[in-house]
Amino acid sequence: MKSISGIEFAKILEKHVWELARIQGSHHIYVKKGNIDRISIPIHKNEDLKIGLLKHLMKIANLSDKDII
Repeated sequence: MKSISGIEFAKILEKHVWELARIQGSHHIYVKKGNIDRISIPIHKNEDLKIGLLKHLMKIANLSDKDII
């Protein structure tokens, strides 16, 4: 799995009906209607997310490796 930036991951979430609820500092908080989970994505310039964090966020959002490509 390749790592992607927080900005790219945010765009992928928006394609899967997640909505930006608020921005708190450098973290963008996403929510999805009918889902109690929140996803906090660190947006630090164009730096890639660490693989462990990316996998954790993908698990919360019910995304697979195919969705990231």
